[in-house]
Amino acid sequence: MPSVAAIIRRVLNAVLPVECASCGRALADDPVPFFCQPCWESIHPLSGPSCPRCGRPFASTVALLYSPHHLCGACRLRRPAYTQAWSLYPYEPPLQDAIRLFKYHGKVALADALGSLMSAAVPHPLEVDLLMPVPLHPSRLKEREFNQSLLLADHLNRRLRLPLSYGNLIRVRRTEPQTALTRKARLKNLRRAFVVLRPVEVAGKKILLVDDVATTGTTVNECAKALRKAGAADVYVGTLARTI
Repeated sequence: MPSVAAIIRRVLNAVLPVECASCGRALADDPVPFFCQPCWESIHPLSGPSCPRCGRPFASTVALLYSPHHLCGACRLRRPAYTQAWSLYPYEPPLQDAIRLFKYHGKVALADALGSLMSAAVPHPLEVDLLMPVPLHPSRLKEREFNQSLLLADHLNRRLRLPLSYGNLIRVRRTEPQTALTRKARLKNLRRAFVVLRPVEVAGKKILLVDDVATTGTTVNECAKALRKAGAADVYVGTLARTI
C-alpha cells in the first residue's frame, strides 16, 4: 500500500503536472523531487582505477595493477596539499541535471536526495575528526541564499554522525568562476582566497572537506593549503561528482 507521502505526491502531480528534469516523463509518486525513479536509479558510483591521491579516473583498467600507488601526471608534477580526494559519481545526466537545479536554481528540496547519494558512496569507515564545507564568499552566499556544500555536509553530519564545523574556514576574496579560466589563471584567481579564523579548532585534526563537483581540484586544494597552514594533520576531500 502506498505511503501517505506517496499518495500526496501523486495527487499534487496530477493537479499540477511535473515532468522529470532529465527524461521529460510525467512524474507520479516518484520519491525524488523533479526526477522519475528510473532516471534516479540509473545513477551509479564511479568505478575502475583512479589516482590514489586526487581520485582522477585512469583511462586503462590495468593502470594500478602493478603499481597500486601510481599517481596521475598532475599529482606527480604538483602534489596536492590535501592527503586524498574522493569523487563519488560522474558528473553527467541525470545527476548533472540535479546538481544544476540544486545549485543554480535554488531547488533545495534536492538536498536530502543528493546527500543520500553522497553518504551511500563515501568510503566507510571515515576516520576523520571534522566535516567542513567549502565556503562561499559572503556576497555569493547573499546572491544564492544557501551554500550547497554546507547542505551536503549537514546531511553527512546527520547520517554518519560526524562533527560539522562551518564558519571557521572562510572565503575572504570573491573570485571569478573557475570554469572559464586556464589552469594558471585558476591558481592566481584563488591564491590566498581562504582563511581559517580559529586555527586551534583544526590543529592536529583530520578534516574532510565537502564540495559538490570536482573539476580541476584547484578550489579544494587552496582550502587544504589554508587548513594545513592552520595546523590540520590531514585534509581529505569528498565531492559528490566530478567531471570526466
